[in-house]
Amino acid sequence: MSDITLSSAVRQNLLSMQSTATMMASTQNRLATGKRVNSALDNPTNFFTASSLNSRGADLSRLQDSVGNSIQTIEAADNGIKAITKLVESAQGTARQALQAAKGEITSAKAMGASVEADSADAMVKSLNEASQMSFDIDGTATTVDLDGTESMNEIANKISEVEGLTATVQDDGNGKFSIDVEASDDIKTFQVSGDGATALGLTGENNATLNVDSATRDSLESEFNDLLEQINQLTNDASFNGNNFLDGDNLKVIFNETGSSSLTIKGVDTSAEGLGLSEAGEGSFQFNSAIEDTLKTLDQATITLRSNASTFGSNLSIVQARKDFTDNMINTLESGAANLTLADTNEEGANLLALQTRQSLSTTALSMASQADRAVLSLF
Repeated sequence: MSDITLSSAVRQNLLSMQSTATMMASTQNRLATGKRVNSALDNPTNFFTASSLNSRGADLSRLQDSVGNSIQTIEAADNGIKAITKLVESAQGTARQALQAAKGEITSAKAMGASVEADSADAMVKSLNEASQMSFDIDGTATTVDLDGTESMNEIANKISEVEGLTATVQDDGNGKFSIDVEASDDIKTFQVSGDGATALGLTGENNATLNVDSATRDSLESEFNDLLEQINQLTNDASFNGNNFLDGDNLKVIFNETGSSSLTIKGVDTSAEGLGLSEAGEGSFQFNSAIEDTLKTLDQATITLRSNASTFGSNLSIVQARKDFTDNMINTLESGAANLTLADTNEEGANLLALQTRQSLSTTALSMASQADRAVLSLF
């Protein structure tokens, strides 16, 4: 091509057409990609700055998946707490129903107490002074009453009354017969009296006082209560999401930025029956009002614990959701910033292409006119 000689006018038009073609190719590329900076050759500063912004946005976007999972895990825990709270409330209702249920029929002949008699008060005191002690077995717990030095029947009754759950009174039938009646409180299921003091007063063998107050209704409610505790344990195990269970003591660290310097550790709790301080009702325990009342106290405390846990998880959920929203907005800001540095104005580029096409047409016309001047020399021959 270097051997071909072009006139100045033709060469000038050729260079103009080549320049126009180059600009048209560049403009068409911008329109095709939608970017005015496609490589570092276009604009090194904008290209690398936008690349850095896009990279950070992509890193944050990947973190959003784990943040979203943590939100779902918290919501699973919150759902579990709500369900467990309902079970605890059901257990409270069961216990209150048992407390209000009537006790069973008393079947023992001496169910309400042990009565001992003597011909006179002095004779009874003398008999007791010959003894050393009297023992009461109350629901399997033995308590000893020391009778040494007792001087009157009232002193004997007072000593027996010091035994928790028992009340002793001195009775005089007006016909020279005296007795000490021993009665048990409503919460005592069985009591027996023994010892040489009891022997001296004829309170051994078949005369031992035994209370039988089992209630079938209370037994049934006791079983229902224990079933509810088992359901609490099962629900606690089921309140997991993606392998994490905040109600079974699992902890989870949620990372909010690409360097890991911003994070939140969500601590799990134990909402099982044992973790809430609830224990299975022992066999026959619902026969006693005091045991039921103690159970209700633990249920009240469990409710307070669950409400506190729900509040803590709610606070954690607010924090994580706020950080998720912030990160979403941050990603949008980064991507918008990168776009501002690299994206092309399609309206402008479209106008440029139209202008270049017009210029190309004009250049073609000008080249044709320049070549006509060169062909004029042919008319000389």
